This record gives sequence, C-alpha cells and structure tokens, in this order.
Amino acid sequence: MPVNQTLSNYSDMAYATSVVIYIASMLLYFGEFALGRVATAAQAREAALVGAEKSSDAKDVVGHVPSAPKRPLAERLGGMAVSMTVLGALVHFGSLLTRGLATGRVPWGNMYEFGSAICLAAVVAWLIVLFRQLRNSRRDATPAQLRGLGGFLMLPVTLLLFLSGTVLYADAAPLQPALQSYWIIIHVAAAIVSSGALLFAGVASILYLLRSRYENNPLKMAKFGSRLPTSQALDRMAYRATVIIFPVWTFAIVAGAIWAEAAWGRFWGWDPKETCAFIAWIVYAAYLHARATAGWRGVRSAWINILGLAVMIFNLFFVNLVVTGLHSYAGL
Repeated sequence: MPVNQTLSNYSDMAYATSVVIYIASMLLYFGEFALGRVATAAQAREAALVGAEKSSDAKDVVGHVPSAPKRPLAERLGGMAVSMTVLGALVHFGSLLTRGLATGRVPWGNMYEFGSAICLAAVVAWLIVLFRQLRNSRRDATPAQLRGLGGFLMLPVTLLLFLSGTVLYADAAPLQPALQSYWIIIHVAAAIVSSGALLFAGVASILYLLRSRYENNPLKMAKFGSRLPTSQALDRMAYRATVIIFPVWTFAIVAGAIWAEAAWGRFWGWDPKETCAFIAWIVYAAYLHARATAGWRGVRSAWINILGLAVMIFNLFFVNLVVTGLHSYAGL
C-alpha cells in the first residue's frame, strides 16, 4: 500500500504540536508545584469544611449565596496543566492515528513510532491515576500534591518524545517483511502499554525516595518534599501500577515467544532483546515480592522498582540501537 504523504505530514505536525503542549503542561505543573502552599490532605479537608460553614452562615445572615473566593494562582495553574495534558494526549493520539492511516498499518513499526506510543501510554496512565485519586474521598494527598506528580512525569515524556522526533525519526513507510504479522498488533501493543505504565510507576518510586527522605528529616528538602504526596500514597501508586500491568508485561513476553516460534522456528533463542525483557520481568517480579515482604517494603522495594525502569530504558535504547540482534528493526 502506498504511503499517503498528506496524512503523514499531518501526523508529523500533530506530533510536534503535542510536544509543545506537553512542554507547556509540564511548565504549568512545575509552576503550581513552586507556588503552591504546603498543606496536608487533612488540612485541606478541614479548610473546605470551615469554608462551607462560613458560606452557610453568610447565606443565613445576608439571605443570598456569597460569591466564591478567587482561586489562588497556583491552583489555576494546576487546573490549566491538567487541561493541557488532556489536550496534548488527544493531539498525540491524532498523530498516531494519522500515521497509521497514512501507512495502512499499526503506528508502531519503528523506534520513532514505538517511543511515541509509549509516551502516550504513560500520559494516559497518569491521567487515569490522577482522576481516580481526585475522586477518592479518603485520599492522603491534596489535589495540588497529586498534580505535582505531573511535571515529574512529563519531564521524561517530553525528553523521550524529543529524542523520538529527532534522533529516532523515520519517514512513514510500510512495515518491513519480518514485521508483517498480526502478532505485531498483539505483542507490541502489550509491550507499549506495559512500558508506559511502568514508566509512571518508576517515576512514582523515585519521588517516593525523595518524600521518604523529607519525612525522615524534615529539615532536608523541606519546601520540595512537603509538596509531594505522602510516601504511603506514592508507594501505593507505584505498587498498584506495577501489580496491574505486570500480567500484561508477562503476556507481552509470552506473545513474543509465540511470534518468535512462528517467524524463526523457536520460542526462545536468548536474543539480546529477549534476554533484556526477561531480566526486566525478573526485576519486577522481585519488586512485587519485596513489596509483599515486611522487611523489604519501602525504600528497598522502591530501589528495585527503579532498577526495573532502568532495565526497560536500557532495553529500549541500547539493545535496540547498539546491539545487533534479530529484533533490530529500529528503522534508523
């Protein structure tokens, strides 16, 4: 099928636009993080109750509902950041969709498209976690603290998108013959979703270490650490994201083995990509085991989760771009 160059150009423009929107949202997240007041979730709920009581009293006395107080600048920046993130995700999805329509295939046939899809999966995972946490009445972090995670996730996302759109960029083209299989839809899609969610989990574990350091010694990193969610909240986010996505990552490896048997006549050949994926699986299995073991909960398990993220990044860049193997389909 010939490539539709017009749709390909629209895809590239949408990709660049999404990067700009993500950068703007990252700056807005960091703006709220820097300007926001330090408050615990309990203090926020107490302030809300006091405000509601004052509004009720004012209504009884005056006979009408008083005008709502002006939202602080930091809170407005946070709301704008979330809106920009949603907009960026929609434009980003449009970029992948038009890329797929332009080539008549799934839009993850090379490193450029694969990196773009991973970033979209990470952003969607973040938005799901954010909205679920904001709807949780028993959350142990204020909305500002929860939104504060957004900037730290958007930082690696924008970096990966920049690398994908420059160093790793590949022109729209049909799939290589070795990739022309329905397994690319199943195996690679599972790997994309897993990688995006595990990126979020790794960022949450990194912030957990920083927050734990603040909680153990409030004099260190006072302004920074106090504006993050509690260590319990960060640990829970990282664990839930990993435990939910771990079966998907397991399925991705199994599906890859089935595809390898159909393509190369063997399920497993210790190709560098296969080996590194299996090492990552072992690390995340160790993290889940450590997280369930009393003596390894907390800082130790967080470091294991960060190690898993490091292995995934190593697998994405070094194994794909430097090491020669049967999975060398970078399109560079």
